[in-house]
Amino acid sequence: MANEMSLGEYLAQAQRSMGGGQFGRVSGPMTGYMFGSDALRKGTPVGGGTYLDLAQNTFTATYGKKVWDALNNKTVTFNAIKKVDWGPTVGWRLRTDRGVGRSSPVTETGNLPVIDVSNYIGVYSYPKQMVTTFGVSLKAQAVSALEGGIGNQFSVEQEASSRDHVKEINGEIMSGSAYLCSGGSSTTAVIGGSATTGWSLVNNFHIGDTIGVCRTDTRTIVANDGSPITISAITPSTGTITFNTLGAVVADGETIFIISRNGVTALEDSCATTGMSVGGVHADVQIYNLTGTARTAGTYSAGANTAPYNNGVGRDITLPLVDSGFQTIRQNGGEPKLIVTGLDQYDNFNQLLQAQQRFVDVTDFIVGVGDDRTYPGTRAGFQLATYRGVPILPDPDTAKSLSTGDIVLGSNFYMLDTDYLELAVMYPTQYVENRDYFAANALVIRGMFITMMELRVLRPDLMYSICDLNT
Repeated sequence: MANEMSLGEYLAQAQRSMGGGQFGRVSGPMTGYMFGSDALRKGTPVGGGTYLDLAQNTFTATYGKKVWDALNNKTVTFNAIKKVDWGPTVGWRLRTDRGVGRSSPVTETGNLPVIDVSNYIGVYSYPKQMVTTFGVSLKAQAVSALEGGIGNQFSVEQEASSRDHVKEINGEIMSGSAYLCSGGSSTTAVIGGSATTGWSLVNNFHIGDTIGVCRTDTRTIVANDGSPITISAITPSTGTITFNTLGAVVADGETIFIISRNGVTALEDSCATTGMSVGGVHADVQIYNLTGTARTAGTYSAGANTAPYNNGVGRDITLPLVDSGFQTIRQNGGEPKLIVTGLDQYDNFNQLLQAQQRFVDVTDFIVGVGDDRTYPGTRAGFQLATYRGVPILPDPDTAKSLSTGDIVLGSNFYMLDTDYLELAVMYPTQYVENRDYFAANALVIRGMFITMMELRVLRPDLMYSICDLNT
């Protein structure tokens, strides 16, 4: 089987192996499948009128829908964010300056205020493709059905891959944005001081992401917008990120940070702020940096909070820290509607509030768009504990912080105005399968799940994060 293949090539092979006609309409028996025609012809072929004409011969009405339903019924952050159709747009505008001196008192015969205009900045958003592939050899599929085998090996792999696809999408949404390095080279960077710590943090980055590096001595940014570093490999066992040559060795104590994501934008990306410091070293996350340049003092800060990190020193979650987030979001014109954190902080916060007899109620999380809400009597699928009336969602995929001593700290803590969060869906999860032996140059059956969407943060200044927390 080939090691690398574009999505277009895969879909083309699926079409050839289907034995179908133009636009994916099956004109004859589905001769390309080991299971025969009946096992996989569930639902209407794409050419027959379903919503994904792009993928031509994807018979997704059963398998793709199963994964999509699983995503929307898990108690994870993905489920709590409203889903919208992509629509005819590639972005929106944010007002970052309402004009200087345009409003003022005027005396009876005084001059009118100076006319000024608002400043609007365009935010561009394009769909991201998430793909999970799997396959088995023809011989393995035949032997697995015999006595002593695992049964239908392809179906077992299909089920496992569907769970992996769900995990991948939610994990991308909950990824971290910036971390200290413990060393590296001109083509690698190591997150954490060992494979144990690095394993849990390196997966916040993905192949195809572009990153920047900040030096500890001069606080200067290397390989920023003009010449981004592109990640080519991730090695979880050693906590190593591999990229194209940097021209200088990555040293211990320097930061690496996200410039652009190959996958879904993370919540943490929208919380990056002016002067953000990770372990005492600057980080210049570029997603939702609306200045078009490196964030400096006085420029538009995307995230609501001004100090999400504590310079790499762990701290306990406290009520003043959380209440500061409530105040900041409200000052910016929003209202916190959801708190998301990891299982560790959920327990810490629970114990903190129970000791003060404040953790007294549960509520149904209601999805809203502006002033519109789901009907109060309609269950949202799960009940959540609350603080000050705001539901608290524990998500095991929540990113963790790293201390200056290369020790993994606790999960981050997010306060979100979900009215301005949405997952724009270009194509819900689709399932594609093919058996093109000649193209693969091997006797293998292959399958793939694909989802195309992007997280839209319509008001980054209403998203608040607290990092560098103890476990």
